[in-house]
Amino acid sequence: MKGKKILVTCGPTWVAIDPVRVISNVSSGELGQLLTKALLKQGARVTLLEGPVANPFADRRAKVIRFRFFDELHKTFRQELGKHYAAVVHAAAVADFQPVRPSPKKIDSRGGRLKLELMPTPKLINAVKRTSPQTFLVGFKLRPGLTQRSAQAASRELFKDAHCDLVVANTCSKAGYRAWILDTDVKVLTQASSRRQLVEKLTQLLSQRL
Repeated sequence: MKGKKILVTCGPTWVAIDPVRVISNVSSGELGQLLTKALLKQGARVTLLEGPVANPFADRRAKVIRFRFFDELHKTFRQELGKHYAAVVHAAAVADFQPVRPSPKKIDSRGGRLKLELMPTPKLINAVKRTSPQTFLVGFKLRPGLTQRSAQAASRELFKDAHCDLVVANTCSKAGYRAWILDTDVKVLTQASSRRQLVEKLTQLLSQRL
């Protein structure tokens, strides 16, 4: 993969409730960071879009663009898609919902119960093939309690809507981490029982297909 331009996204995404409060998720960004390291080792030119993680990526060989809020990621992602990447690996935990009307000022906590009306955010991954049809696209589907069969079922919609070339369906629980890599026929190509193992196998597949 020497010289191949690859865009990786990782980490959580914030949406604002008011100027000081956000809705977020528990993504650590570890998977995207591990993948970036593996791709750099293979000689790829990696741009990493990284959300507000506890341990930011520090390897200077990668171009790192940091974001916090969904709107920041949305804008930057669209800008980067016009730069002719060989592959996009969209591993960020993008916010699925955002408040319809964020408060312009801090909400007084003495006001009692608070109701939030949420609306879906745009699906960023669906823009990849529309903007850059030749880009190899890897999408991620995270759901609790996945089995191989349910991983296949969960991935079909992502293949249909985003036209991914590969989908990683993964799950994490007290029983541990599991992931399956599926192709466009929703066939399981390989599976992994740790993030490091997944990165190794995904990097190998990318090196074969780019």
